[in-house]
Formats: sequence, structure tokens, C-alpha cells
Amino acid sequence: MPDIIIVPFAAVHPRILSLLLDRLPTLTSRTVGIGEQMPRPFGAYHPSRLQYEGDQLLELLARTPLKSRSVLGIIDADCFTPGLNFVFGQALYQGRESFIALARLRQGFYGLSENDELFERRILKEAVHELGHTWGLAHCEDTGCVMHFSNGLHDTDVKSDRFCNHCMVHVEPAPQVCQP
Repeated sequence: MPDIIIVPFAAVHPRILSLLLDRLPTLTSRTVGIGEQMPRPFGAYHPSRLQYEGDQLLELLARTPLKSRSVLGIIDADCFTPGLNFVFGQALYQGRESFIALARLRQGFYGLSENDELFERRILKEAVHELGHTWGLAHCEDTGCVMHFSNGLHDTDVKSDRFCNHCMVHVEPAPQVCQP
């Protein structure tokens, strides 16, 4: 079983899944697999906001029978959590479940011309950030660290896709498999 299982909520473009499958192992030193697609969680949808509630997405991911250390949901929609107008992602601190929301990572969401390369960088940063929370990392004061809080896209764009030295020391090491 891979260390990280990616679980798409409804249809997520295969290019995005391939990106995560290819790049997350390098960025996290963990094995990655793709789980079965889950239906779009209509019970988590708030029509008055046109958004999905992140806490409910985490609850759905918690019910998956997957045995991996981390479950990363991906939803191609806009999300929020109580107290915040929107989130790029959310995680259960020191838990197993996290997700990223793709809508606001796209330039087109803001009426700008699409930029696939920038979109992909944002996806990777947010995925690593949310996984970092599941591994016990809090937000980091280093604006270049992937664990720095993103109050907006500018914060996401200026930070790295990697942990700073301080955070790297605190990331739980990936389990090692003994070879006979």
C-alpha cells in the first residue's frame, strides 16, 4: 500500500493526477498511489455560497477504508471552512485526511488568462502543504517554506514546494521497508 493515496472527488483531469503521482514522491519522499474516485459530495455543498464545506470533505475521506498513512482528496471546486471565506486545501492535523480544492488555484477563477505551468506549481505546493499538516507540521514563519500559510495566491506563488530545514527535521520519516 502506498504511503499517500490520492482520492479524486468526481472527475479530476488525468493530467493533474499524473502530475501528483509523478512529483509527490520526490517532494515528500513517500510512495503515492491513486485511489478510487468518490462521488461529488452534494451533502457538503452550500448553494448559497456556491462552495463545498471542507470539514465535511475530511469526514468523507475519514470513512474510506484505505490503509495508507495519508489520504489526499482532490476536488475541482471552490471550498471553505467555517471562519474562512475560502480554502485552497484543508487537513486533519496529525491525522490521515487532507484535500486540495482546485478552483481558486486557476488563473481563470479570477478572470485572468490560464497558465497551466503556474496552476501545476500551485497544485503541488498546496498538496505538500496539506500533507505536511497530516504529518504534524504547523504553519511556518519562513515565507519560502511550503508550510507557510497562504492567505492568498501571492503567498502560494512566492513560497517553495519544499519544506524549510526547520520543518524538514520535524517531518515524520517515511516508513522504511526492509529488504531481505
